[in-house]
Amino acid sequence: MEQAFQVDLRGVVDLLSRHLYSSPRVYLRELLQNAVDAITARGEGQGSIAVETADGALRIHDDGIGLTEDEVHRLLATIGRSSKRDELGFARHDFLGQFGIGLLSAFLVADEIEVVTRSARGGAAVRWTGLADGRYRVEPGERDEPGTTVTLRPRPGAADWVSPAMAGDLADLYGSLLPVPITVDGRQVTGDGPPWLARHPDPGRRRAALEAYCRELYGFTPFDVIDLEVPEAGLTGVAFVLPQAVTPTGRGTHRVYLRRMLLAEKVEGLLPDWAFFVRCVVDAGELRPTAGREALYDDELLDTTRQALGESLREWLVRLAETDPARLRAFLGLHSLGVKAMAVHDDDLLRIVDRWLEFETSAGPMTLAEFRRRHPDGRYTAEVDEFRRLSAVSGAQGVGLVNGGYVYDIEIIERLRDIDPDVRLSRLDPAELTTHFGVLDPATELSLRPFLAAARRAVDRLGCEVVVRDFDPASLPALYLTSRAARHQEELRQARDLADDLWSDVLGALENAVATDRPQLVLNHRNPMARRVTSLREDGLIELAVQALYGQALLLGHHPLRAADTAVLNRSFLGLLDWATRGPDHGGPR
Repeated sequence: MEQAFQVDLRGVVDLLSRHLYSSPRVYLRELLQNAVDAITARGEGQGSIAVETADGALRIHDDGIGLTEDEVHRLLATIGRSSKRDELGFARHDFLGQFGIGLLSAFLVADEIEVVTRSARGGAAVRWTGLADGRYRVEPGERDEPGTTVTLRPRPGAADWVSPAMAGDLADLYGSLLPVPITVDGRQVTGDGPPWLARHPDPGRRRAALEAYCRELYGFTPFDVIDLEVPEAGLTGVAFVLPQAVTPTGRGTHRVYLRRMLLAEKVEGLLPDWAFFVRCVVDAGELRPTAGREALYDDELLDTTRQALGESLREWLVRLAETDPARLRAFLGLHSLGVKAMAVHDDDLLRIVDRWLEFETSAGPMTLAEFRRRHPDGRYTAEVDEFRRLSAVSGAQGVGLVNGGYVYDIEIIERLRDIDPDVRLSRLDPAELTTHFGVLDPATELSLRPFLAAARRAVDRLGCEVVVRDFDPASLPALYLTSRAARHQEELRQARDLADDLWSDVLGALENAVATDRPQLVLNHRNPMARRVTSLREDGLIELAVQALYGQALLLGHHPLRAADTAVLNRSFLGLLDWATRGPDHGGPR
């Protein structure tokens, strides 16, 4: 046996209030939307809406098309049925609403909704009264002209939602840009429409007006104002560039109107994620809202719109680079991260970053284009700590170094060949720096053999080699260098120590398959203290001194310390302190 579904209206109202709508304040938006659609349906090119608050009730009058008694039964008493969809169920283009549930939002603030309506197509006035428990009644009404009046009497505890102040604020919020005149207790709410569409003979006056609009909405004076237009989405609007740096991980939210009715003040997903440096105000005629009308439906059109708006921001940046380089530098100083995120995928923005954005280099801050001009065979690092420990040394050897350790930097550096095939920047292998160091003369090298033998024994169990070279800066006594292959070996060794027996054997085989490439402790023969250390003859003292230099090189280079490294550092410090405090008769310093 077939039967019709039964609807518990109280349950539906509870569902709306708790899950579909974020706040009871949307009731006025839905009622204004119905009134605007009724005026649109009448099709006479004019009409008005009046909101009145008196006797603790709220009334909304419109001179729209109205409803016949049959339409009252079909539309007001059937949840989900709407006259704003065509015979195939699609939303009709000219209307704001489409879901057939907007009137139910009035139950968020009232237990009773009264609708008095008269159709412009003829017939008598009708009064429809709906109750929150699911009952309704229809009876003759009193109204001389076509149109509709909706009356709400708030339930206990909800009087503030229909107060004169709240009604005025909500009408300003949702309806100030609507093309239909709206008044609240006689006060005009609507103005001249979207401010970005206002005609100004002077571009400067238009810019000043939009900056004032931004201050009113967001509380800041924008760095710049960008006009937005996406014809396929019926979208116009403006993007306000933030005048201060913001966290790129925070998603930007934007003010969105649909056919001049405010959808929401904090809509996400309108722009690409990298465009966190702007706040937008837009009006769109073709984008679809969700049923709660507080977000955009994420469909193919929204995706196309998002890409088009991102392209508008990209074009603005390219134009700024061509016409106002000083202003571009100021912008990059605020929002470099967003631009770098775009440059990872966009050649035009990559050229802007290459030419205008400064990177950290061994010769100080400079653009990548300038760095390549000075150092055609320069190098880059993938880690900030690696750059910090090697920049002074590499610079002293004439090897230019770029810090690629910050977000997006290494991707940008490696993409430079896409715009310049002659780029020769390559990643630095720290071990290659030793090829730029000076070698000692044969006599000195021969005299240091006993010392080197003792020094190598001192750090052999730490997996390190000791060499003596001549390099700048002379103030640096020792440098710890490890190649990428050596780091890979160390990572395998650490993973093997933590793994179970099976994986330990597998990782051990991998470690044995990798060619031996040990880190090096490079002693600087140009440094006076390092030379004094190399002149030591006592094995025990050589061991303490070399281990102390080893620990100091690790700390200075921001290398991670293993437990064995920490133990050696402590032992060498205490050993040298003990030696320094002995008297000459006990093997101490003379």
